[in-house]
Amino acid sequence: MTKVKEGLYYSESHEYVRVEGNVGFVGITDYAQNALGTVVYVDMPDVDDEVVAGEEFGAVESTKAASDLISPVSGTVIEVNEVLDDQPELINEDAFENWIIKVELSDKSDLDNLMDAAAYSKFCEK
Repeated sequence: MTKVKEGLYYSESHEYVRVEGNVGFVGITDYAQNALGTVVYVDMPDVDDEVVAGEEFGAVESTKAASDLISPVSGTVIEVNEVLDDQPELINEDAFENWIIKVELSDKSDLDNLMDAAAYSKFCEK
């Protein structure tokens, strides 16, 4: 059973964003990590890079496949989760605790295009 957390925003490409103030914590969902299998590498942007909602910002590689990371929001990268450089498998252990990038949001209306937990759960059932 795929875990879906309440209070997050979800994209159709299986990224989530947790918003605290004007900062978004972006990662991949439990559904995505489960589909990928064991994560072996995370390609992340640099701090101060701009990300754009709907556009690629990096990639996740697993023993089975590589998958582009699509940003659910637009803004400036203010932090990358450097722990994932050495321990990318942490995403498999808890995808929601192990975010990939922290973004200063440039347009909160991006969130209007994302799903809530209930909608995302239904989306995953298809």
